Amino acid sequence: MILHETLFSEADLKCELQAFLNDSNAWQQVDQNKLMQSMLVHIGSVDSELRDGLIYGCFYTMIVEQDLLHPALLNDTLQYCVTDLLDKGIGESQSDSVFTRTFTMLLVALILAKDIESDFIEANKIEELTNKLIAYLLAEKDVRGYVPDKGWAHSVAHVSDAVDELVKSPKFNKASFLDILRPLWQMMLQTNYAFIHDEDERLLVPIFTMLEQGLQEQEIITLISETTEMLSAQKAQLDIWHYRILRFNWKSFLKSFYIQTASSPQYVALHQSIADCLKVDK
Repeated sequence: MILHETLFSEADLKCELQAFLNDSNAWQQVDQNKLMQSMLVHIGSVDSELRDGLIYGCFYTMIVEQDLLHPALLNDTLQYCVTDLLDKGIGESQSDSVFTRTFTMLLVALILAKDIESDFIEANKIEELTNKLIAYLLAEKDVRGYVPDKGWAHSVAHVSDAVDELVKSPKFNKASFLDILRPLWQMMLQTNYAFIHDEDERLLVPIFTMLEQGLQEQEIITLISETTEMLSAQKAQLDIWHYRILRFNWKSFLKSFYIQTASSPQYVALHQSIADCLKVDK
């Protein structure tokens, strides 16, 4: 994507996007290329009103509600996200670059959802994106939820949304279920950050989608067993503070999983394995 020579400042972009949300006819009156590129450049702004309410809100309106963006532009935007934005600052744990990565992830989810409806992304691009999301899951170190004065970062929740749309795609290779499930699962097993912003529930969404799309229930049961064994080993290796964080995250995840499988006859064996694990951990 070739960037426009002069882009909107954050203040000017706010005005343009507020005008668009107030009157969708404003889309026909603005330099659309300049507006789109400005939204991408400022997608990780630390101004939560601009980042979350306006940029993400307008992308949602443009892509999902009003279908304003041509498939070619959506393909170009997806490629720019993958090559230029998802890796920005990857590996950092307390920097503002997390906002660029996580709100880019939400945009990726919107484009994938639109592709399921309109079929404009080539199958090989879905494979590339699968590999990109796996790499992201393995590399992301900043798992903060809400950041004071700056708003939501929420990397676990946002990547879960993107993975959910990815595995819904008819072009997703189901042989890759475990390749993406394992690093997604691992994101919940943090020792330095306690999840208190419903990350467990958001992470379960793509897991249930994978089960609905053909992932074998036994694979999840095996993961639960392996994780339980891992926690036993970690208890001897971690100090009490970090072990308690890990255990809290794991139990919160299991409890949410238990509740969501309770009334689903197709998941009787999975539900029982979760119940057994919770009993052991009392």
